[in-house]
Amino acid sequence: MGIRSFLFRVWYFYVNKVDKNADILFMNYGYHDENENISLDSKDEKNRYSIQLYHRLVNTVNIENKDIIEVGSGRGGGLEYVFRRFKPAKAVGFELDRTAVKFANKHHKKDGLFFRQGNAMNLNIENQSVDMVLNVESSHRYDNMEKFLSEVNRVLKPGGFFLFTDFRYPHEMLKLKRQLNDLNYNCIDEKEINENVILSLDRDSERRINLVKKLTPVFLHKTALNFSGVIGSDTYLKIKNSSYNYFIFCLQKPMV
Repeated sequence: MGIRSFLFRVWYFYVNKVDKNADILFMNYGYHDENENISLDSKDEKNRYSIQLYHRLVNTVNIENKDIIEVGSGRGGGLEYVFRRFKPAKAVGFELDRTAVKFANKHHKKDGLFFRQGNAMNLNIENQSVDMVLNVESSHRYDNMEKFLSEVNRVLKPGGFFLFTDFRYPHEMLKLKRQLNDLNYNCIDEKEINENVILSLDRDSERRINLVKKLTPVFLHKTALNFSGVIGSDTYLKIKNSSYNYFIFCLQKPMV
């Protein structure tokens, strides 16, 4: 995953540099279910599909008054929504990119919500100190998945939850599932969601195209449109034809 990881990191770094007006609060491909209608505040509507991915993932468990973290919190929009909607006691986002952390702390000011610079493979947090670890469309860039999962296991309290959604090439899925099985966690939810992600991108492509045109020079449009997953892009087609497997896991650490 070396080249893919490098390209995604470059793209995220670029967005954090050029988006000075907070046009982009989310950087995931989103989720949509025709049979589900999530009520949102008017200010959230423009980010509905990206928000719905977080909602689908977190709505599996009760985190009210719990201490939670997100690893790979990006620009903070997802964790801010989770904090506001699901009311944990405290939420901390860990993100490698310093510019993204600065942005998130500036634009998401709430008591109990914090963002810190941190490495997914070496989290600066005490053992068994959190009730939930959230990881959304971030792990495909990690150099050492085993080390990340070891950190998840270290920081989670007994009975805590690991909520995880991302994509992999099909040939990578067997290894990933073996790594997750090695945790010996209870599987609460496991689902492939390619169809739901495509429904999201179908509905959100126009907004994504407009953002690309607004924030990037013409010579970067093709690359930016691909990273944005707009209709017809290579990324969109890989999700649609399952060259990428997009998945959701909700796993619970045993009490003992």
